[in-house]
Amino acid sequence: MKVRRLLALPLLAAVLTGCGIRATEVPTDFGPAPSRVRCSLAEPNVTTQAARGVPVQVFLLCGSSLVAVDRAMRVTAGAADTERRALVAQGLLDQLAESPSAAEKEAGYTTDVRGGMTVSGPGPDDPDDALRLSTAPGGLTSYALAQVVCTFSDSAAAEGDGSVILGGPGSDPLRRYECTDEVRSRPGSAEPPSSEVADGG
Repeated sequence: MKVRRLLALPLLAAVLTGCGIRATEVPTDFGPAPSRVRCSLAEPNVTTQAARGVPVQVFLLCGSSLVAVDRAMRVTAGAADTERRALVAQGLLDQLAESPSAAEKEAGYTTDVRGGMTVSGPGPDDPDDALRLSTAPGGLTSYALAQVVCTFSDSAAAEGDGSVILGGPGSDPLRRYECTDEVRSRPGSAEPPSSEVADGG
């Protein structure tokens, strides 16, 4: 009996040493690797952009921030400044309301601006650089307002000083809105700072 036990010990030791985890050649599948970094898009094709129109930038939502995205749109040449400004603003508004492309969705981009909204130039007593939305700015979500303000203020729709004058339809009061770093980083909780605009200026 003792002899059998003694003979069994080396065999047991050999079995135990073989129980370690060995490297396997069988491939393991943990799903596809991320195809792109979140909030990062591939460089747009310059030729394709040129064919679609003038390059512009619009601010879309990605995560909890606003991020500038390259787009392209048609702009009517030869229009007067106030008319051109309104045309550019409408084109940008349409771009904001457009559903993000497949690549933009994959990178995490969304928009809170709804379709159907229009923008026009100044009313009779408004300053020349005023823009009037068909929906009053106060009726927009904080995200949508931030998108509109930051997109307009950084475009030919505004005077280029980082602000834009917006109002609702009719005689809705005008306000000058600014796109700040805080608004771009926290559009949901930091509304664009604004100040009242007197008639004619």
